[in-house]
Amino acid sequence: MSDLHLGGCHCGSLRYQFSAPLRDIAHCHCSVCRRVSGGLITTWLSVPLETFIWSAGEPAQYRSSASCTRYFCPTCGAQLALFTNLSPHSLDVTVATLDQPERALPDRHIWVSSRLPWLHLDPQLPEEDEERL
Repeated sequence: MSDLHLGGCHCGSLRYQFSAPLRDIAHCHCSVCRRVSGGLITTWLSVPLETFIWSAGEPAQYRSSASCTRYFCPTCGAQLALFTNLSPHSLDVTVATLDQPERALPDRHIWVSSRLPWLHLDPQLPEEDEERL
């Protein structure tokens, strides 16, 4: 199976690619992810920063906290990536924006201390109250 992965936003203005195994895939339950995505969770995967390139378009940026910058499409608003200076050699990519999201199997839950109490998803996965980097 190839380690080249492609993805992009809803309108097609932004495209990206990276060449790395799909790993460190987590369902995030934090309130910031809920607010910026409008979804109940955001599922992220981490890729080595040096393997990631924007192949089309230029993302807009939003500094959502002192340590995090989020990248999104300025046209359709889709959130595609997140950089945190707490993990400066990687970039988190939203699994939902991959061309083949079905290949990215989650391996844990993070920020479950903020999880909505009525949400039950992948209960067999390990859980972290916050996130261990």
